[in-house]
Amino acid sequence: MSQDPNDWQTATRLVRGGTTRSPIGETAEALYLTQSFIYETAESADARFSGEEPGYIYSRYGNPTVKMFEDRLALLEGAELCRATTTGMAAVHLALTGLLRAGDHVVAGKALFGSCRWILGQWGPRFGIEATFVDAPEIEAWRAAVRPTTKVFFIESPANPLLEITDIAAVAAIAREIGARVVVDNVFATPIFQKPLTLGADVVVYSATKHIDGQGRVLGGAVLGAAKLLEEAYRDFIRHTGPALSPFNAWVLLNGLTTLDLRVRAQSATAAALADRLAAHPKVAACRYPGRTDHPQHQVAARQMTGGGNRMLSGGSLIAFDLGTREAAFRFLNALELIDISNNLGDARSMATHPTTTTHRAMSEEQRREIGLTPGWVRLSVGLEGARDLADDLEHALERA
Repeated sequence: MSQDPNDWQTATRLVRGGTTRSPIGETAEALYLTQSFIYETAESADARFSGEEPGYIYSRYGNPTVKMFEDRLALLEGAELCRATTTGMAAVHLALTGLLRAGDHVVAGKALFGSCRWILGQWGPRFGIEATFVDAPEIEAWRAAVRPTTKVFFIESPANPLLEITDIAAVAAIAREIGARVVVDNVFATPIFQKPLTLGADVVVYSATKHIDGQGRVLGGAVLGAAKLLEEAYRDFIRHTGPALSPFNAWVLLNGLTTLDLRVRAQSATAAALADRLAAHPKVAACRYPGRTDHPQHQVAARQMTGGGNRMLSGGSLIAFDLGTREAAFRFLNALELIDISNNLGDARSMATHPTTTTHRAMSEEQRREIGLTPGWVRLSVGLEGARDLADDLEHALERA
């Protein structure tokens, strides 16, 4: 009896999911570096373009290597369909644009990645799409922001950079009452620790650049959800505007997926231990980690990030901590010897950044104050190095701070 991939364990899905082999019978996934495809006859080309005959037409909107990545990630996420994009921000833009029209309204959390905030606050209004930003943990704030034209709720949870948690199921319940769609950026939690579709979300987006690659090699993004919704909302947008993931990047990301579960669980275990040390340090004014009970939304995180609330399993690889001032944060960053200064995250290498001057620089000072992002905050992405070595590097840098 043939096995159903939907019954596979996570580890098997990540290694075997979506794999298709050519007649050659290669072991590794094939890399199809081709722009277009050949038809046996003119009638075949006609049938394929009309949709009567299955097959590939042009790599801008369909490629065998890209499809293997899409199918594997969809299997992992528990989604009917995945569409890959060239970057994470292309995925966010696609996810929102496909669901919105001029005159529509979006509700989103105030705490967002700077580029997400820019799309909603500055790009959308150019085309008649308005947005209201709310305190995302306050569920009634989402309800109060609803207008007759509200079509989308956009959630980051945990949010960038201070790891604010939103109750996805509660927000999704409000959305269902008014017929709005829920889009969740799940990049910080990863599909290992959080499944937004099971919590009521309609669309999930990823920057595959982060944990899915996890080794600083390529850019990529993905949009996932029900097949009917993705076909109606995004097929023509992808076909005609071309936010296509390259086959090479898809091949790299496929290989990244094979070790995703192992990597993020190991990173989360180290992050939990380091968060405890940072929280206890006298030079750290505040520390945010979803797995710690002192996180403002810890109970929500324990409920919706998998692992049964065990912080060693499901807290994630990101920590945020406040050193009080920009000067102290800069001294700390400049004193790091093992951990890199970088605005990236989810990498096998540990990385620290100063959000106020990098990832959230485009936000106004008032907007940063609204989400509690003062100049002393540092965001740490924990990698795969030894926990003791990372702790020693943090301790040395904190002495300088």
